[in-house]
Amino acid sequence: MEARKLLEALLVAEKLKDTTRHCYTSKGRQESVAEHSWMMTLMAFFMKDEFPEADMDKVIRMCIIHDLGECFTGDIPTFEKNQGHEQTEEKLLYSWIHSLPKKYETEMSELYEEMAVRKTVEAQIYKAIDSLEALIQHNLSHLSTWIPKEFELNLTYADDKVEFSDYLKSLRQAVREDTIKKIADAK
Repeated sequence: MEARKLLEALLVAEKLKDTTRHCYTSKGRQESVAEHSWMMTLMAFFMKDEFPEADMDKVIRMCIIHDLGECFTGDIPTFEKNQGHEQTEEKLLYSWIHSLPKKYETEMSELYEEMAVRKTVEAQIYKAIDSLEALIQHNLSHLSTWIPKEFELNLTYADDKVEFSDYLKSLRQAVREDTIKKIADAK
């Protein structure tokens, strides 16, 4: 990518460093979208031996770009996001993608399409990691940062996203066990 175009793309992407999510860090600071994406990418890196049939480099690319639309809309928690929010985010994201050099426009568009349809193992892994990372981060944060509906969500959310993989089901169960212990220890 030509130097000026790279700087322009990074100027947009950098916004995710200051775009906060509903989750908090273990030290009580609100997490940024960039931090969420980074942790997802690290999860994918550490899982690569669990999915020898998958192109885990593609999964990592999906994790890196998955929330770029939030540069334009901010983060809306999954339990508040509706179809209108998703359409607005997609419209703004694709407007930006179309401004990129053709090679990157094509690659990103293809990745986003694959992620949306979720038929490939790579897209399924990415989506499971996206959901699991949020649950893991909730378990790492102080219980006082949770809103009431998260007590149930942390026990049930993402079950459908991990169903295709024994490994991810076991990870989901370990996260659930941590949630149960966290809630019990707080009583």
